[in-house]
Amino acid sequence: MTHATRERYRQLVNQLLEHDRRYYVDMAPAISDAEYDRLYHDLRSIEAAHPDWTVGESPTQRVAPTPASSFPKLVRDIPMLSLDNTYNADELGAFCERVRKGLAGEAPSFIVEPKIDGIGIELQYRDGRFTVGATRGDGRIGEEITANLRTLRALPPVLAQPATITVRGEVFIDKNDFAAVNTDRELSGDELWKNPRNAAGGSLKLLDARECARRPLKILLYELVSGEDFRPLHSEALAWLRTLGLPVSKDISVASGEDDLGRRVTDWAARRTTLPYEADGLVIKVDAFAQRRLLGMTAKFPRWAIAYKFPAQRAETRLAGVQVNIGRTGAVTPVALLDPVDVSGTTVRRASMFNWDEVARLDVRIGDRVVIEKAGEIIPQVIEVLADRRTGAETPIVVPTVCPSCGSTLVRRQDEVALRCERRACPDQRWKAIQFFASRGALNIEGIGEVLAEELVKKGLVSDAADIFNLTVERLVPPEGDDDTAGVRVERMARKSAENLVSAIQKARASATLSRLLMGLGIPHVGTVAARAIARQLGSFDALCDASPAERRTAVAAIDGVGPVIADAVRTWWAHPDNAALVDRLRACGISPHEPQAPATGTGPLGGKKVCVTGKLSRPRSEIQQQIESAGGTFVTSVGKSTNFLVAGADVGKAKLDAARKNGTTVLDEAALDQLIRDGK
Repeated sequence: MTHATRERYRQLVNQLLEHDRRYYVDMAPAISDAEYDRLYHDLRSIEAAHPDWTVGESPTQRVAPTPASSFPKLVRDIPMLSLDNTYNADELGAFCERVRKGLAGEAPSFIVEPKIDGIGIELQYRDGRFTVGATRGDGRIGEEITANLRTLRALPPVLAQPATITVRGEVFIDKNDFAAVNTDRELSGDELWKNPRNAAGGSLKLLDARECARRPLKILLYELVSGEDFRPLHSEALAWLRTLGLPVSKDISVASGEDDLGRRVTDWAARRTTLPYEADGLVIKVDAFAQRRLLGMTAKFPRWAIAYKFPAQRAETRLAGVQVNIGRTGAVTPVALLDPVDVSGTTVRRASMFNWDEVARLDVRIGDRVVIEKAGEIIPQVIEVLADRRTGAETPIVVPTVCPSCGSTLVRRQDEVALRCERRACPDQRWKAIQFFASRGALNIEGIGEVLAEELVKKGLVSDAADIFNLTVERLVPPEGDDDTAGVRVERMARKSAENLVSAIQKARASATLSRLLMGLGIPHVGTVAARAIARQLGSFDALCDASPAERRTAVAAIDGVGPVIADAVRTWWAHPDNAALVDRLRACGISPHEPQAPATGTGPLGGKKVCVTGKLSRPRSEIQQQIESAGGTFVTSVGKSTNFLVAGADVGKAKLDAARKNGTTVLDEAALDQLIRDGK
């Protein structure tokens, strides 16, 4: 790239922007991730050699180089209005009647769109270039968060036409990304995000855009401000925004009258769970801007739009007690124990209360009537206390001061909300660390679940992960023919079960990869994505262990998408004497795996193929993703025209199967995927 021309540079910028649009807006990528990364690397190389060539719309310029100190305020000429709510067919009919009267009997067409449960934002483009973005705020005044919004890949820095427009939309985190992030946060010992909306809002308020760029934020636009200046119908204005390269929901439709509107509302209420994001209802708007002008506004709401709210996935029950949970990292958290209650077809007996500050905020007491909510696949949570239903028999929840597992005094670290047990020999922490090390997302040792992990620690057979590899059949059960029951090492374990467990341990020893081992070690902040990135960069456990602390931190910090926070966490973890000793013991046991490198682009059994995975599977999704990528394929999260295979597990959503049929995508089960990779076809 030393002889690159400015023309070649501009071609690369435009090429990458087009691929961003295809991937993030059309959800139909045209090239593999590896090929995109190669083009991106070329672009960065040119900019390093010719910094004066760098243009503002370059994909490398999405992230501000330094954190902001605060967010300035932005005052709007046209406020972002709230909507009145309606909850049933009768109320919706009353809205339609008011609209007809306001239009002197003229029947309008309506726009129907899912009401995304995200964060409202406004964007300004001037002469086709993105200039300013802000939060909704109070409607009139919002916070200017342009740097953070620039990190959204679906948002083009330059439009396809030099238009000067203001648009509004919703920033959100979809269900799959939210679940994946919480899985990683749980695995890396971080506090779980409460719900997608709060997580999206917190991400947009980060002062460091580099941190915001690491969050899986998505955006969909739903309104062209002063749309009548551009098109006579709202539906036409949205179609025009799509031609400009802006992300607009494909789930927006036009209802040709009240009867058609009723059918669409009924249909959406039945299939709301098929949406990839959380939606708490529908937004219904009159399509024609001229009719909107005639209808006007009340003091609070537009008369031409309304929100139809879906029935909440909530239920009322009694808080029967609180369980104090000790996590593998020492975090001590409260879990609500409930009288069983049905929520959306699922019997719920436990719910999250996240931390003790949340218990205080809710002022919840044992015996209280509480409201719980279950959104999508998210763990149920207590969201409200019905204090007016108290009888006086309720008892306060006492925040623990000592660990119920080991009796150590609990502490709260600076800048943390969690209480912690800091005794590393705490039995609960030990067995949960063992269970985690053996889990499917880590070493995948079949047979070591919650019960056995606790029993192994309780009986003194295992104190850390390295001890697992010293287990033998004889240590687990007495020799055959020995009638002395005192010799039994593990409760209710037969010799055959012990043999199977030892076999599974040896299998894990042979098949372990570096990324799986890094996951199993439980290094704070090192989730699936970071573990895989570190493993691919360093290659082997020996290379990671033999590096000096400074070399190790520098190598990890230099990995694209990892950064200094994770690098510091790795350095701190390795510096602890107990962890260093564990690493030495693992190596002494012969545990020193390498990381398989993905085949070059276009090679391998799945070379050049795009594969999407959906439904409930027998293995963790991250494991299947690694299998696909190791076979040369590209793992994608949606089914588009260029998707070759859809791997479908149980309880597959209708939307992805319909997309597969529409696009001619081959549908496989897990066994067929394994066979495809084995056969190399």
